[in-house]
Amino acid sequence: MADVKTEAEKIGETIKRARQLSGRSQKDVAAALGYHQSKLSRLEGGRGTDDIRVLRVVAAELRIPPHLLGLSDADASAAPHPDDPETEDMRRRTFLAASIASLTTSATPATAAHDDLVRALLPGPRAATASSWNGEIQPLRDRLTTARRLFCTCDYAELEAMLPGLITDLREAAGDHRNAEETAALLATAYRTSTSLLLKQGDQGNAWLAVGRSMAEAERSGDPVVLASSVRLHAHVLTREKHTAQAATLVRHTAGQLAGSYDRHSPQYLAAVGLLLLRGATAASRGGDRAATREFLDEAREVARYVALDQPDAWANFSPTNVAIHAVSASVSFGDAGIALNAAAPLMRRHIPAPERRAALWVEAARAYSQQGRLAEGYQALRIAETCAAQDVRRPAVRDLVADMAARDRRRTLPELHHFSRRLGVPA
Repeated sequence: MADVKTEAEKIGETIKRARQLSGRSQKDVAAALGYHQSKLSRLEGGRGTDDIRVLRVVAAELRIPPHLLGLSDADASAAPHPDDPETEDMRRRTFLAASIASLTTSATPATAAHDDLVRALLPGPRAATASSWNGEIQPLRDRLTTARRLFCTCDYAELEAMLPGLITDLREAAGDHRNAEETAALLATAYRTSTSLLLKQGDQGNAWLAVGRSMAEAERSGDPVVLASSVRLHAHVLTREKHTAQAATLVRHTAGQLAGSYDRHSPQYLAAVGLLLLRGATAASRGGDRAATREFLDEAREVARYVALDQPDAWANFSPTNVAIHAVSASVSFGDAGIALNAAAPLMRRHIPAPERRAALWVEAARAYSQQGRLAEGYQALRIAETCAAQDVRRPAVRDLVADMAARDRRRTLPELHHFSRRLGVPA
């Protein structure tokens, strides 16, 4: 699924990480290069990375290995001059091809458990590990419920260790055609849970693999609830890769077939539809579409009138509280930090049973505080998030937030923030 836009964004992420590791702000680096801060911001967002001359000077200033920006060593060290377009184009194509190949390589530190999970996701007749399935479906249902609970409680290490064996046994059960549709639904859910975990870990490449498997099994199950849930994760992966318009369209198309008569459907059906709408709101807000965001959130609120599933062991976490958390997140995406914090205030005093949702609220609050330059309060919000779900604040997206906050505290007026950054393994 990689394309030029995606590779440009990867170059931007490389520039951003190098700047953060050097402890410098966008303004400082831009001034050293003779640019306006907005130019560096665009580069870090993946825009303007096709300008070879700009990439050269950025690589030199931030000491980025040239090949990470698609340049040769000679390109990076030489003074800017006209290049042979054909030669440079070949270098770029080689870089893009290598990046596409890297989609099958984890973006997270290699661990045996992660490798086992990726192997379990790979297609083929042979499972990654020997199956222990005894022919009974109920134990598989129970294990899948446990896996969902581990995700909601943010016990990602145990979940990662559990999923390969569970997927192996479900694939074995799929060969027994007596319960073909139910087994397909269970397998779709296992793949979907794997997708969610991989996205938390920042491993978008393997998330594509997992969500593809989930979609295939969901269609095989013939269950609209299972299909809607897999579509939601597909939209999530699209959004992570910045394909927000496509994600919103996918959600709108699927939700349109399931919407209406909410008082006549089961809680599971309503939760699937509601979560799908919330994913649409996230995609729309990340894409800057206020009207679509409002539309998705309004419909999700309507669904939430009829269902509230918010316990860690629930089939899905959808409730009025979850809708409200997504509204906070949307405001942060639009840069409306004040609105976000006003909306978050009553939620901070509310009991939220699922640790993953509690942590999400406080991380979004930290983002809002950071947007306002209130780094001390942002740090406190992150510490609260850590008490809710310690493993959740160690995922790449939160570590990036911490790195950015620490880099902006150039005078080190918040030593506790820098200590927190080092504790998370993020150089500040």
